[in-house]
Amino acid sequence: MTAEILDGKAAALRLQQTVGAGVARRTGAGGRPPELAVVLVGENPASQVYVRKKRSQCEEVGIVSHAHDLPADIEQETLLALVDELNAAANIDGILVQLPLPPHMDAQQVIDRIDPAKDVDGFHPVNMGRLALKLPGPRSCTPRGVMTLLEDAGIVLAGKDAVIIGQSNIVGRPMAMELLNARCTVTICHSRTRDLEAKVRGADVLVAAVGRPGFVQGDWIKEGAVVVDVGINRLESGKLAGDVDFDGARQRAGWITPVPGGVGPMTVATLLANTLDAADARDPVY
Repeated sequence: MTAEILDGKAAALRLQQTVGAGVARRTGAGGRPPELAVVLVGENPASQVYVRKKRSQCEEVGIVSHAHDLPADIEQETLLALVDELNAAANIDGILVQLPLPPHMDAQQVIDRIDPAKDVDGFHPVNMGRLALKLPGPRSCTPRGVMTLLEDAGIVLAGKDAVIIGQSNIVGRPMAMELLNARCTVTICHSRTRDLEAKVRGADVLVAAVGRPGFVQGDWIKEGAVVVDVGINRLESGKLAGDVDFDGARQRAGWITPVPGGVGPMTVATLLANTLDAADARDPVY
């Protein structure tokens, strides 16, 4: 068996086109385009790359992006004051504070300060709670992007045994809720999990988000499983690698995401979708 590739680039392009059409409908009906405030603190190279991609793709679909680039040594209260200002701004539909923040800052306090209705990253506790309760609201970009990618491929999830490796608030926990809402039976694995290999071997759907290149061995994968690799790790050679041994896993899986070109593009495209959704919720024009 050789797995089919879950092409995140192609699916992301289709989602971007859908968002672009939604923005055009808003403006065509006399409404304003969605507006997103992107806050970058410091000069983390990876964060700068991500922010450039987000700003560029906003422009492509007609979303207005406002850049707020701040020095790494600013005080927490200065950043919180900016968040308050953006919360109060009538024209701002979404607020994105790029993580990670510098070590002297409390990221959770910043996330908590964002108006939940403008939390297009989907990290606010209110929005996490709404996801857990199956209520509408902004959903975390990477997990929502994964669900969109699987839906785009026509993969049926109901009744499947799903295993997630990683319990972060950004991926692991909201991913578990997304899969539970899709009627999967979900197991979350972490550093204290016993016999991880056995749990992976039983997974119909595997989501790896541990941040260790090649951590999941190819021969652990169940025949025909859906493998979603969220890991993006830069090797000494400069190449990017996922958390899963791609070559080995592809010989057993039914579907697999590549790294790069799998989950990453979906995360950015989902941010655009979240921003359009936030604008439609705050200022409906249809």
